[in-house]
Amino acid sequence: MVATEEIGVPSWDLYELSIPCTVFGKPQPDLADPWYELWLCGSGEGGTTASGFSLRTPHTLDDLARADTVVVPSVPDACVEEGAPLPSALVEALRRAHAAGARMVSLCTGAFALAEAGLLDGRRATAHWMHTGQLATRYPAVEVDDSVLYVDEGDVLTSAGLTAGLDLCLHLVRRDLGAHIANQLARRMVVPAHRPGGQAQFIDQSVPAADDAGLAPVLEWARARLEEPLTVRDLAHRAAVSPRTFYRRLQAATGTTPVQWLLAQRLQRARELLESTDLPVERVAARSGLGTANNLRHHFLNHLGVSPAAYRRAFPGGPPAQAGAAGREESVASRNASRPRTVPIT
Repeated sequence: MVATEEIGVPSWDLYELSIPCTVFGKPQPDLADPWYELWLCGSGEGGTTASGFSLRTPHTLDDLARADTVVVPSVPDACVEEGAPLPSALVEALRRAHAAGARMVSLCTGAFALAEAGLLDGRRATAHWMHTGQLATRYPAVEVDDSVLYVDEGDVLTSAGLTAGLDLCLHLVRRDLGAHIANQLARRMVVPAHRPGGQAQFIDQSVPAADDAGLAPVLEWARARLEEPLTVRDLAHRAAVSPRTFYRRLQAATGTTPVQWLLAQRLQRARELLESTDLPVERVAARSGLGTANNLRHHFLNHLGVSPAAYRRAFPGGPPAQAGAAGREESVASRNASRPRTVPIT
């Protein structure tokens, strides 16, 4: 694993740095013997990281070429946000390791290092959803997918951020040592061996504020009436323009069509209801304007990769404390209506 003070290791990325150490660095002789042998490879210069930790590794970047698998857990924030160049020694070391036959793995922003080395060209890859836009813009030869937890391209694997890095490391164990061992290791780490869906369920899908100030009141009006059967003609009439003009202005302001915008808003409303109330799925579908429970499930699976029930389990919340009396009564009534009136005991 690459662990060098040149990478910076900001406090946010310490978690990703620790994941390979936990999965591969701790022997598990009762599960598999031998286990992995983890080398921490740095520049050999030592020093203090951006988080204030002293970092000195027993191996250098030259040792990456001797590894079977190379993991890059992150790159400096400046390389992602500001386009600062990656350490040239690291990029060259990654190219040599890949040429020597190593399996290349990135966690979160580590994908930028693999992309800079040219190892993701023509391949599907991912990173944290907050950074996939920069990755796609900077490296157009990479097929960036922001909806998945990780991508396995055989000899090159990439993951989304933070806990998705753990998903990918457990996937590597599953590939190398089998599902049973990976499942047992996941149990010891008190994590699911495999999570349903992808990172699409975690992405903040709020539409950016429109540049067209004249549309803002119309969009707010629509958000307050998502449960109604709104049409493009309704929105255009509210904006006092033709449907064609409204279509063109909304697409210019938000990058999406009116139908897609409405669907995104309704999915967001459904997510909020699933997170903050215990309304049954049928009521969530109606309140969000998605109609039926089947329609809600279809769109959740299609756009988020999980069912509404799985999403609610992942983001439990319950009715908010500040909910008004009407909301509480509806929630209680819905809950009581869904309960069986008698429970047979045998």
